[in-house]
Amino acid sequence: MNDRYEQINEYINAMLKPRPDKVKKLEAYAKEHHVPIMEEAGIEVLLQMLSIQQAKNILEIGAAIGYSAIRMALELPDANIYTIERDDKRYEEAVNNIKDFEMDKRIHVMHGDALELSESVRVTAPYDAIFIDAAKGQYTNFFELYEPMLAPDGVIFTDNVLFKGLVAQNHSDIEPKRRRKLVEKIDQYNQWLMNRPDYQTVILPVGDGIAISKKKR
Repeated sequence: MNDRYEQINEYINAMLKPRPDKVKKLEAYAKEHHVPIMEEAGIEVLLQMLSIQQAKNILEIGAAIGYSAIRMALELPDANIYTIERDDKRYEEAVNNIKDFEMDKRIHVMHGDALELSESVRVTAPYDAIFIDAAKGQYTNFFELYEPMLAPDGVIFTDNVLFKGLVAQNHSDIEPKRRRKLVEKIDQYNQWLMNRPDYQTVILPVGDGIAISKKKR
């Protein structure tokens, strides 16, 4: 299953429009330094959905080096993005990269644990879109903490919900044990998300899997 999953992603990636050189340079840095950023097809879907939605106020949980926030700002010139990063080194890299792209007036990076910054984040709510892309074991906590800050017609996006297709495999076959536990947590999050009575969710098998959740009217 993993081979087929990779083949499909490679097929989609081959047809994507070229990115600016500065963006490709950021992608190369992330690959060289093992920084997890969104996969090519996944972020294109996210950007397309945000563009259709015409999102103006976006919250991102998990800035890393600022890659996704920069891509969103480039695609949505009228949007403001608020992004959270707890790792000291990555926070500094995100700030520097955002300045390098001259996006620091529209991308606002908050330093700290997303589970502890809700009061600061609430100041700039409501958000048209919330993008969850931080510690996978905390996805449920992130969703519960921040979904009250979503605008009535807003959308919550969650990345990595298929985790290289491993969520669809027999979990007992996954090694090492640490990875198995993480896959189980992601699977539990997916099940919880799909069964929430107040949200309608679909999971798209692009990139590393994206869940799109919209509050029911």
